[in-house]
Amino acid sequence: MAHVGKRTKTSREGIEPLKLYSLDEAVKLVKSRAKAKFDETVEVALNLGVDPRHADQMVRGVCQLPNGSGRTVRVGVFARGAKADEARKAGADVVGAEDLVEQVQGGKIDFDRCIATPDMMPLVGRLGKVLGPRGLMPNPKVGTVTQDVAGAVRDAKGGAVEFRVEKAGIVQAGIGKASFGEQQLVENIKAFADAVQKARPAGAKGTYLRRIAVSSTMGPGVKVDPATLGAS
Repeated sequence: MAHVGKRTKTSREGIEPLKLYSLDEAVKLVKSRAKAKFDETVEVALNLGVDPRHADQMVRGVCQLPNGSGRTVRVGVFARGAKADEARKAGADVVGAEDLVEQVQGGKIDFDRCIATPDMMPLVGRLGKVLGPRGLMPNPKVGTVTQDVAGAVRDAKGGAVEFRVEKAGIVQAGIGKASFGEQQLVENIKAFADAVQKARPAGAKGTYLRRIAVSSTMGPGVKVDPATLGAS
């Protein structure tokens, strides 16, 4: 049996592993146990009734968190001319065209979110093997291939969170920091769950949102009753 450290054991006290808590209760428990020396990220994991191996059951999208993510996001934009200027004015951290392609091919990736104008995609497409595994490849379905680069940059900086279902049917994301107020975290989680609900694919059958859990970076997971989100 694996050894359970004193800190981990203490953080689990008062949490019933099989109980489904209301979202408000779960957030309160997670916040009260975020005792690390840094501002822990609060994460939500949703287990969905889908099999992403089938194309008609893929779940992917983007959510604009009403209270932001609390994370500093570095944004890279592939654009030329006036669109490049728009991106810079909107606060993009890295902007370029062929020069940025060469930089990324050389292994230098100075951004956490990548945006491109449609005309740049033939160039950016060459970077699929580099950006794809990192979840950075621009995609029109999540608003990162767009002519409105300024709006996309502002969204990314303001708390837009991309999501994509994993092989096991799980969608997860960081939706705030432990320093956020309880109500801010509740609102962000509800917004994220709502975005995932709206992204329900046509091939999903039966119960779509099966299980939900909330946790902090170093804390235990707390199971949430889907009914408290209005989930079905």
